[in-house]
Amino acid sequence: MEKRWGKKWALICLFLFNWARNVSSLSVTVSDMECVYEYVLYEGDTISGNFVVVDHDIFWSSDHPGIDFTVTSPGGNTVHSLKGTSGDKIEFKAPRSGMYKFCFHNPYSTPETIAFYIHAGHIPTDHDLAKDEHLNPINVKIAELREALESVTAEQKYLKARDTRHRHSKLLLFSAFALS
Repeated sequence: MEKRWGKKWALICLFLFNWARNVSSLSVTVSDMECVYEYVLYEGDTISGNFVVVDHDIFWSSDHPGIDFTVTSPGGNTVHSLKGTSGDKIEFKAPRSGMYKFCFHNPYSTPETIAFYIHAGHIPTDHDLAKDEHLNPINVKIAELREALESVTAEQKYLKARDTRHRHSKLLLFSAFALS
């Protein structure tokens, strides 16, 4: 019984880890200033995303100044900035690798919930890609695995046919025995 629960907990933990790893957006409540950080691996990567003030239509009057949004590079330079908005999409090329800071500023004291999504995408260059001479040993191993798998499949088919033959033989033997 204890082993069964251990396996169940391991499966649940694996599921939760996989789910948490794939989370790509979050919700932030901003009452003054809140910042979110994202590490960018390569210079020139495309940073894209969006944000929306969730309760905008319900609580905001026409004189609400909106939310300010600022993206700061690892060097401390402002890369992207928006003033007085209820949401927008962003996209820019990272001027360098490192930790980027995405900050929301709410000039009102009323907390605002912001749905936020960010993605750092990397498109490899020809220099980053593997060359044919690097792939040849891998292709040989793949071919060997394919042949080994074919051999296992053929063996399974043979054993299944033999099992069917034995079952049929036993059925005939029992039928003959029952008739005599």
